[in-house]
Amino acid sequence: MISERNKRIRLLLQYCFTMRVLGRLFSKNNRFALELIRRCHSVEYISSQLPDIETTSDNVAEYIMRDFSKWTNKTALHCFVTGKKYTFDELRINSHNLSRSLRKILGLKTGDVVAILLPNSPQFAVCTLGTLLSGLRLTTLNPVYTAHEIQRQLVDANVKAIFTINSAVNNVQEALKSAQLKIPIIVVTSTQNESVPKGLIKYEELVNLKSDSTPLEQLDNDDFWFLPYSSGTTGLPKGVMLTNKNLTVNIAQYQAFNFMEKTTENFQDVLPLIIPMFHIYGFTMATATALQNGVKLVTLPKFNPNDFLHLLKENSPTLLKLAPPLLIFLNTYPDAKAEYLQAIRTVLCGAAPLGKSDEDKFREKVGKPVNIVQAYGLTETAPFAMSTPLSKQGKFPGAMGEPTSNTLMKVVKIDDPKNKHIPPNQVGELLIKGPQVMKGYYNKPEETKKSITPDGWFRTGDMVRYDENGMFYIADRIKELIKVKGFQVPPAELEEIIRNFHGVADAAVIGISHEVSGEIPRAYVVPKHGVKLDPNHLRNFVDEKVAPYKRLSGGVAIVNEIPKNPSGKILRRILRANFEKDGI
Repeated sequence: MISERNKRIRLLLQYCFTMRVLGRLFSKNNRFALELIRRCHSVEYISSQLPDIETTSDNVAEYIMRDFSKWTNKTALHCFVTGKKYTFDELRINSHNLSRSLRKILGLKTGDVVAILLPNSPQFAVCTLGTLLSGLRLTTLNPVYTAHEIQRQLVDANVKAIFTINSAVNNVQEALKSAQLKIPIIVVTSTQNESVPKGLIKYEELVNLKSDSTPLEQLDNDDFWFLPYSSGTTGLPKGVMLTNKNLTVNIAQYQAFNFMEKTTENFQDVLPLIIPMFHIYGFTMATATALQNGVKLVTLPKFNPNDFLHLLKENSPTLLKLAPPLLIFLNTYPDAKAEYLQAIRTVLCGAAPLGKSDEDKFREKVGKPVNIVQAYGLTETAPFAMSTPLSKQGKFPGAMGEPTSNTLMKVVKIDDPKNKHIPPNQVGELLIKGPQVMKGYYNKPEETKKSITPDGWFRTGDMVRYDENGMFYIADRIKELIKVKGFQVPPAELEEIIRNFHGVADAAVIGISHEVSGEIPRAYVVPKHGVKLDPNHLRNFVDEKVAPYKRLSGGVAIVNEIPKNPSGKILRRILRANFEKDGI
């Protein structure tokens, strides 16, 4: 009779043998093994196939600059319009100088929030790195924001100082006056001789002050350092609290895909920086990761077709990071010549899905094999969450990719309270868990609770499916956001403005399809009883208060009522269906 001890030994040996066999199958990337392991252990999520990465407690700015000493005299940033340049050594020195000046000259304290309202420029990188080095927090704003939009974010984020440019000073001052705030305004000039309004601080005064080596007090690794704004799945823009750990981990997660090559004495990748640096995509996946690899960034302050094409012609870029409308522009614009794109090795497309036909048209235009990879992420995930490895390039057209390192994903039915992972090829909401997931929404615990489950899963608000290979595809959005050229436009923000127009009783805003912008906002407005509204006057009223991409380009429809469910929630899908069917 077999003793209990021998039974246990035999079971242990059988288990070890089984795991060894499965390990061999797994090492050969055998999907059968993956599925068998998943079923045997009842794993209810999809995990990354990449090795886990180690986290660091290094200051994110120091982490970005860790290898700058290898490329001291190579160009790090070059503004295509003004000609302003920084070598990697100049970028490092100016960033450290600024970090001291913010604390010693402006008197800012650890944890104070500094705002950056700047277009793409070399100085943007200095302001970002200098702020993060100094133990201060950072929030970024779109330079085309109106005073109304600026005021909202400055107040909500409790900003203590702001960087901007001369052309935006009036808007900033109007915003501060309206909010009854008095904070330092630092003006970044285009040329050395450009003056700044009286009472304001010139950027050069801060970066030219030589720094000492006195240590500055830093925030905790798990405290929030960066506060970009996002609307999440619904509502007005909210501050997304990204910690130092979120940022450093996400940079490493992106680098694991090896989309860029490290700079050497004889080679340097060149990346035109067209996507906005203030946007999380431009900050983490373009600026931070490129600088860490020694890539030369050529900045363009504002998109202009001629400037963009001249930039391509004169700089022979090897990499492109775009949103779909820009790739479509290169496919269709007559003056976008194939010869300008011959050095391109890899194109990364993010912010919105890109169709297979658009990928094919770009390769056809260039006339040679080009890696075109899509990536998926959100402000709340710092943002990188998934992409397609170069080794799988072209095998899964239209896919957003597979999870990056240290990242778990599951797809759930939107009405399932248990959030149970559903099988392949079924559509459900994507949930993400990983070290890049935000700390929460700033001063909005209830919104945070709605977005992050008690066991740490972030609800993306995106409807997806995954296939048997673990590749994910966007199916639809349940979130209300309108995506205009990759920019977020929250309907609630526009609806709030519309309801403040004289004679408006109710309003709803949806996104309608547009061949260039992807989507554009369209408003449905109910007048108060006895009031006759002029749609053109209403559009002008809204246009004055929002950035150009948020304007009601899709028109204004005067209606008798807004469709809502019993709880009062706007049924935007009905408005969209009516527009697609009847154009109204």
